[in-house]
Amino acid sequence: MKRLFVAIKLKPDENFLRIYYFLKQNLKHDLIRWVEADKLHLTLKFLGETPNEKIPQIKQLLSDFVKDKKRFEIAFNKVGIFGSSYNPRVIWFGIKNNKQIKEMGENILLHFHENGFRSDRQNFVPHLTVGRIKKIENKKYFQSVIDRVKEEEIQKFDIEEIILYQSILKPTGPVYITLGRYRLS
Repeated sequence: MKRLFVAIKLKPDENFLRIYYFLKQNLKHDLIRWVEADKLHLTLKFLGETPNEKIPQIKQLLSDFVKDKKRFEIAFNKVGIFGSSYNPRVIWFGIKNNKQIKEMGENILLHFHENGFRSDRQNFVPHLTVGRIKKIENKKYFQSVIDRVKEEEIQKFDIEEIILYQSILKPTGPVYITLGRYRLS
């Protein structure tokens, strides 16, 4: 069994890192597990614990999926939280309205569902998780930090490929192993 997911790898630029480190620095007194900058990715489909014998089928599904998909650009332009202001759970970077990434995410979920893989519980909401919140000391201060960057232009990314990853969970954080790369035309 391998823990698998399908994602787009993101390479942060200087502006992205400025906002990311601003949040980390200003929220350092809170208990937040930050996603390491070199592990940032936009998940398209979480497969979870998957039998090894299913991996060739998954690779074929991804090859078939990208055949008619063209490269495109996305732009991250907002910072937000999942959960309520009373109980925030996740800090995320959001994408400017982009029909292509929304369609890609929804279509990959459908493609896998039609081929015998269980559906995800929710609709595809394109976002980049940057921090998982365990405990906030001062919720008012926390919200003021988020508000200072919530509408900033963060970064544009060219989407050229999707990647099948294996995730190995370790106490020091997850290790991601690339099992396949699927280039868009």
